[in-house]
Amino acid sequence: MLNVDTIKNGLVIDHIRAGCGPRIFRWLGLDKAKFSSALIMNVVSKQSGKKDIIKIDNIINFDYSVLGVIDPNITVNVIENEKIVHKINMTLPDKVENVIRCKNPRCITTTEHYIPQIFRLVNREESLYRCQYCDSLYKAASNIDSLMEHGV
Repeated sequence: MLNVDTIKNGLVIDHIRAGCGPRIFRWLGLDKAKFSSALIMNVVSKQSGKKDIIKIDNIINFDYSVLGVIDPNITVNVIENEKIVHKINMTLPDKVENVIRCKNPRCITTTEHYIPQIFRLVNREESLYRCQYCDSLYKAASNIDSLMEHGV
C-alpha cells in the first residue's frame, strides 16, 4: 500500500485526467520546489476509472483557470491544519490569456509574439474557444499536449 503523508497546510489537486499529472506538476514548477510535493498517478477512481493527484505541502499561487481549460473536472482542495477548508471546482473560464496558442499561421499572434494570445469561450457545452484576432476555434481539454507544449 502506498503511503503519502498528510498535508498540514497546502493544496491537493484532485481528479486530474490519468497521465496528465506529470505535465501539470512540471508546469507548476513542483519538480524544482524546495517544499514537499507528491505526484500520485493512476489512482483508482469511481468517476473516471483512473486519475492522477498532486499533493503540495505549501500554499502556492497560480491561475486556477488554467486547470479548468486542461480539464474542468479537476478540483483543488485547500488544506489548513490537516483539514479541507475550501474546495475549488474548476469551470471553463470565459477568457484565457496566454494559455492556448493559436495554430492559425495567418493569425497576427503567430508573427507578432508580443501580442497576447487571447481566447474567449464561445460554447461551454462543447468547450470551444475562439481566438480574439482571427476567429480560429480551439476545443479545450481535447489536446493537453498542445497546451503543455506552450508553457502550460
